[in-house]
Amino acid sequence: MHSIIKNSSGVINFPSKHDGSSNSGFNKPDPADFYAALDLGTNSCRMLVAQPKGSQFHVIDSFSKSVNLGVGLEASGELSKASMARTIGALKICQKKLRHHSVKRMRLVATEACRRAKNASSFIRLVERETGLILEIIKPEEEARLAVVSCAPLVSIYTEQLLVVDIGGGSTELVWIDLSDVAPHERPRSIMRLHRGFESLDESTPSAKVVDWISVPLGVATLRDQFNDVKDDSAKFALMSWHFEENLSSFSPYRDADLKREGFQIVGTSGTVTTVAASHLELSRYDRNKVDGLRMTSDQIDHVIQSYLAMGPEGRRLDPRIGKDRHVLIMSGAAILQALMRVWPTDRLTVADRGLREGLLYAQMSGDGVLEGGPY
Repeated sequence: MHSIIKNSSGVINFPSKHDGSSNSGFNKPDPADFYAALDLGTNSCRMLVAQPKGSQFHVIDSFSKSVNLGVGLEASGELSKASMARTIGALKICQKKLRHHSVKRMRLVATEACRRAKNASSFIRLVERETGLILEIIKPEEEARLAVVSCAPLVSIYTEQLLVVDIGGGSTELVWIDLSDVAPHERPRSIMRLHRGFESLDESTPSAKVVDWISVPLGVATLRDQFNDVKDDSAKFALMSWHFEENLSSFSPYRDADLKREGFQIVGTSGTVTTVAASHLELSRYDRNKVDGLRMTSDQIDHVIQSYLAMGPEGRRLDPRIGKDRHVLIMSGAAILQALMRVWPTDRLTVADRGLREGLLYAQMSGDGVLEGGPY
């Protein structure tokens, strides 16, 4: 399948490899080509346009807008007309950016809200008709591994056991990776190779091993909606945190093993994690360079969460560090974060201001062989 954009003069085909793997049917792209990745989630529509640069990429343009696509989905099982209209408005802006930059290689994906909605197919057709963009609904496994790939540069060479957590609007993906057989300097690169799949493709060389992974159908929006009728702020937070932990019961890698704090790393990627980090740093204006890669202790995280609870709903709404789009979701996200720090043997979390979009870009560029060092 190709990602396409239509205009009044006809149809322009923009080839994109959906799995990021090389394909002999495509000519190798110019390293100067622009790539795009669009992530339509339960809450937000976000896009990056980037260009390969060494073993990384350089962002040329970006877009992010809260569209609340999943509003009412928990109750009705369908995407509402209002949420679809908001989303299409955002996608029209993305379409203009893609055309402005003459992007030919892209992946445009939708996640949990579209996976769950009974009218998702109708919505995808409506998007194509209104914007010319074809959205691809990806499975939880692919969403999880692309989040893992995006976080590879933040993994310490001393990490032997890695847990990557991606807290979304409609679901939360957790992936546990064993790096103990991989040489320390090769660990980040071995994680990048997981874009091809969670199963090891080459048993002859030590590689990152996915011990277990899970997609919990609880994200910041779905968890909040389940406890919307609880009026007491502190009680609601406690109930959300324990409920999320209960949903982790089937995810139990190394349950009986004596895991050591040294060599164990949790990387968290989501708006919740970056918001908590920004609050901890007391940033008057969000700065990705200060947040991405920051390591926070569980005490520091708990201190921020307690300050959110002390503020109450009105205080959180007015706090500029939380932001007007996130204040109604921050406590459900914090409940998930608290549960995660309670369950596993570490008192530190690495903050990642990166996620599905970055993973999509890495996978495309790696598959095309335009990153330094060749395809991963």
